[in-house]
Amino acid sequence: MSKKREESRDPEERRHPTNPWAFSLKIGFFAGLIWGALRWICYSLKFTTVLPGFIAEPFFQTAYLKTGWGMLTGWACYILFSLAAAVIYQFTLSRLKGPWPGVLYGLLWWCIIFIFAGPMLGMMKGVGLQGWNTLYTELSIFLLWGVFIGYSIAFEFTDESSREPAKAK
Repeated sequence: MSKKREESRDPEERRHPTNPWAFSLKIGFFAGLIWGALRWICYSLKFTTVLPGFIAEPFFQTAYLKTGWGMLTGWACYILFSLAAAVIYQFTLSRLKGPWPGVLYGLLWWCIIFIFAGPMLGMMKGVGLQGWNTLYTELSIFLLWGVFIGYSIAFEFTDESSREPAKAK
């Protein structure tokens, strides 16, 4: 047996080298960047009435969040929120396989924000006062955001085929 083959069977070499916390922060950053941009586009096209910077609403005035700089501030806050959500997902649900845990995770965050915390903190009107377009748009974005976070993390840490040697049969 060749020296190279013996080395490839070493358990240290077959371990998955990805740092889970750094990876979840990277996924959270891109989740906030991508889905925050989509939220901004949907707001600009009037698919939703919820400001893109709704997460920053308790800390900034609404008039400021409607300006260009306010939108960027809100986007940055959404990125920070996504970073935290990805780390929470990594800590609690990272070993679950498939897209469904991510779907449920996005739904959970939508419920927390739009039903409980959002109206209580003045981030938005209550669910009963929102229009159907807003509810469908926001729910869709949060479901896709949750799938992005959940499936990306789950795929990285439960994909066994990536740990096999290249010439395995």
